[in-house]
Amino acid sequence: MTMIPDAHLRSPVAALPFWSSLTMVPVIWIGAVLGGWWVAAVPVYAWGLFSLLDAITGEEARNADPATGDDALGWYRAITLIWAPVQVATLYGLIFYATRTTHLSAPEMWGLFFGMGVVSGTIGINYAHELVHRRPRLDRWLGDVLLAMVLYSHFRSEHLLVHHRFVGTPRDAATARYNEGFHRFLPRVVLAGPVSAWRAEAAMLARRGRPARHRANPFWRYAALQGTALALAALAGGWLGLALFAVQAATAIWQLELVNYVEHYGLSRRTLADGRYEPVRPHHSWNSAKRASNWMLINLQRHSDHHVRPDRPFPLLQTYDKTEAPQLPAGYPVMTALAMMPPLWRRAMNPRVRAWRRRHYPEVTDWTAAEIPRDANPPSRAPA
Repeated sequence: MTMIPDAHLRSPVAALPFWSSLTMVPVIWIGAVLGGWWVAAVPVYAWGLFSLLDAITGEEARNADPATGDDALGWYRAITLIWAPVQVATLYGLIFYATRTTHLSAPEMWGLFFGMGVVSGTIGINYAHELVHRRPRLDRWLGDVLLAMVLYSHFRSEHLLVHHRFVGTPRDAATARYNEGFHRFLPRVVLAGPVSAWRAEAAMLARRGRPARHRANPFWRYAALQGTALALAALAGGWLGLALFAVQAATAIWQLELVNYVEHYGLSRRTLADGRYEPVRPHHSWNSAKRASNWMLINLQRHSDHHVRPDRPFPLLQTYDKTEAPQLPAGYPVMTALAMMPPLWRRAMNPRVRAWRRRHYPEVTDWTAAEIPRDANPPSRAPA
């Protein structure tokens, strides 16, 4: 792989494409002010334009030097740090405006806050994901603020303590099983996630001799932050403000879980002789090197390297050759849209999963335990 020169990586110009998320703010305000079909501007912009840009800009196969120090990454970190105040101002400003203006009908308000959910899900939760993986307290606190604005604070615990440990196994609710359609995956993961997160935090406290409801349990912080987020929505727009807040939160969660569905669909880790799972390898995540959508998603599509090195900042995430890690046929904007149409999704992805199995586990002939029959209802309880 070609390396990105260190001098180029340090340049603000090199970091600038990753700031493209900020362009969504004027787009959603245009929709709010103009109303009508303009309320659909954000979904069209986020999914349509960036899919088109992917086709135009192609793929980025170069990698930064993973040993690059944090001092070279200031411009990259900055966009993740400023996003929380930007999203606070945008979300609550929209609630205040929409509940007082007279030109937006009820369907237009719904459409506008669906678009806001696309912003807080595609950008907000994704940036929160980056922030909660960082060491500085400020970063993690801002990640908590972003997750509270979509009422999904438990994601921090579930992602760090459960998903990264058990990805590609039946113990990870966020790993989509082979043949599991998104419409079955979504309720399963939404119900199981908070429970598995609570159990993981309770287990950590128990190892320290503390009860599950000890004040050190972050669920107290999650509840306080989410309560504050709801209170601000009520102050900004009353009961209607709360309803609009709920629309954007539900949309953001849907966006997150669409991405979770795509990232590990049908991929499994081997169970070793001692009952443990094999270490996470690059071939346990789906990837895309599409340039434009990686700008918008701050390299989330370099997902294999994120799981191999969860502490690696997004500018340093590495891309892999298709022989090392499975590649999606398109970027996340296209693939998440495809996931909403299970027959088309299976037609595109099931042959790729079967090819992945032949490449990485040719000795395995029975995959029954890793599959969900198309007519089966997967369990909704959280893994123990």
